[in-house]
Amino acid sequence: MRAISSMATRLVLADVMAAAAARGLPTVEVASVGGVDAAARVAAGEQFDLVFLAEGALTKLADAGHVVAASVTPLALSQVAVAVPSGTDEGATAPAGPAFTDAAGVREAIRGAARVGYSTGPSGTALVRMIDEWGMTPEMHDRLVQSRPGVPVASALAAGEVDLGFQQLSELVGAPGVTILGTLPADCAIDTVFAGAVATTAADPGGAAAVLAFVCSDAVRDIVTAHSFSPAR
Repeated sequence: MRAISSMATRLVLADVMAAAAARGLPTVEVASVGGVDAAARVAAGEQFDLVFLAEGALTKLADAGHVVAASVTPLALSQVAVAVPSGTDEGATAPAGPAFTDAAGVREAIRGAARVGYSTGPSGTALVRMIDEWGMTPEMHDRLVQSRPGVPVASALAAGEVDLGFQQLSELVGAPGVTILGTLPADCAIDTVFAGAVATTAADPGGAAAVLAFVCSDAVRDIVTAHSFSPAR
């Protein structure tokens, strides 16, 4: 079987798909690309059996008839975290709590940064919208650096292209050259629910549905949390 996903879920999907295969379910080859590109490929009619994207993106694909609406199932919840360059080659570890006490601390950090990195997809869109709601767009517009689709913010941090970065925690953990300060505080948290769905181009819809039911079940909860996601339900 063939599946497509955004980069945010590539590692957790590799492990849950391996667990599914160990249970005797069909083997699934997952292509992980930028979320915008993934949605575009599905919308263009490329053949896939399963699609894993942010829930909002899947809803749009379902409305357009590209995935089976009734099959959309939450997989995991991801929090956006804040990171800075570490100057070392060590992989980043996940801290226990938020990076700042409240939104005021986040605003201060953004104002103090020469270049702020953010990703494509829903988390980056939410960050830019939040900065605009804070009235900071005029002072920040030429200091905001969006990563190219499929390129993690961590790479820009490690390369010194930005000095403050915002991305899904799951994509920052393990990245070399990065120190994760923590997730965003509760009063400005950006959370994304990633979900899966059966594509309308699926060669074996029943088999795809069986795989989806397993990889989005409590049976893989430990795998999901090990990748710095939270259960989606």
